[in-house]
Amino acid sequence: MMLRGLTIALLSLMLLASAGCAIVRVEPFNLENPTVKPGVEVLFDEPEFLNLVRGKRVGLITNPTGVDSKLRSTVDLLHEHPEIELVALFGPEHGVRGQYFAGDHVEDAPDPKTGIPAYSLYGKTRRAKPEWLENVDVLVYDIQDIGSRSYTFIYTMAYAMESAAEHGIPFVVLDRPNPIGGHIVDGNILNTDEYKTFVGLYPIAYQYGMTAGEAARMFNKEYNTAECELHVVPMRGYRRDMMYWETGLPWVLPSQHIPQWQHAAYYNLTGIIGEIREVNIGVGYTTPFETIAAPWINADEFADALNAKKLPGLLFRPISYTPRYNNYVGELINGVHITITDYHKVRPVTAQIHIMETIQRLYPEVGMFTDEKAQRWLFDEVNGTLSIRTQILEGKTADEIVAGYQNDVNEWLRVREKYLIYK
Repeated sequence: MMLRGLTIALLSLMLLASAGCAIVRVEPFNLENPTVKPGVEVLFDEPEFLNLVRGKRVGLITNPTGVDSKLRSTVDLLHEHPEIELVALFGPEHGVRGQYFAGDHVEDAPDPKTGIPAYSLYGKTRRAKPEWLENVDVLVYDIQDIGSRSYTFIYTMAYAMESAAEHGIPFVVLDRPNPIGGHIVDGNILNTDEYKTFVGLYPIAYQYGMTAGEAARMFNKEYNTAECELHVVPMRGYRRDMMYWETGLPWVLPSQHIPQWQHAAYYNLTGIIGEIREVNIGVGYTTPFETIAAPWINADEFADALNAKKLPGLLFRPISYTPRYNNYVGELINGVHITITDYHKVRPVTAQIHIMETIQRLYPEVGMFTDEKAQRWLFDEVNGTLSIRTQILEGKTADEIVAGYQNDVNEWLRVREKYLIYK
């Protein structure tokens, strides 16, 4: 019995290590009976929704995350259905089949499996050309998002909705979970007077706490230039406070550096800082978005300073490693490895501001927040405002910075409330 207990303990430690040392409740996905039924399955199971595409020529906006609970592609499910004619595919950043790296332009090319024309919404244009929509009766969107304002998929959706409105085409969103909780909102509201880009198009919170279907409802009424005929096919069994592991659904990486669902939360912890190339955030190592490291950081000093803040749901340990690509490739760097201990309590964007404040206080001579570097590396654009960087340079505390934008967040929350679907 003692040997068996020791074996179980060792296996548990191995699982924690494989998850980037994050302390999480890991529940296996259930191919036969998942807790949540995604929108793509509801579409085929419930006649009122199937009628949205039955007998229609369908254009599908998707990527590898568009799958059912048995990992069958939405492309294949629509293509093989006897009452549906799939006539066009549209790919976001990374492409329909996910083969393109972050930021790379995606080319138009026939889908290699089905032969159906596949058009890029992340290439020379990010909007559907009129000729691409000539033979389309209905546009369907099925992509797993990560719940972050700077992730581009929701803007591909927004532009496609505007194109649908312009051409009188109904738009259908097959809804999916927010992997880091639809109940958590964190971060500032984007200032559209300063920035309105493809990494921040609308005045929403950085971690906006909505599903794609809910965001579509809000975009359609509040922000898009024209309102389309929108239909959201809802999930069944989903609750707002679910983390992804509670859904029972398998995870398909939406991009190369979000290999597991928990990296969606880590993305909000370090992704903004990662836009300045003076640090490495684990991209190029085995821990994407889980670290903050550089040659000029004292790992023990940095970890002690961050742990002293007692940020909810977070622990920091010293780390040294050598990235294989990205910032500081081939160079030994030092910093912290971040462990999320409670995904419900952590506020990643708020924590990231505390991390930036600590870097500036400990290492002001590096000047990582200067105008030149921030503008060159999109730091301000991803933040959606100039003010966070300027306040850090002025020596304001993270608490002061967060308090300064909270009234805007509260006002936006009242807008958001009108478009929520799930309890």
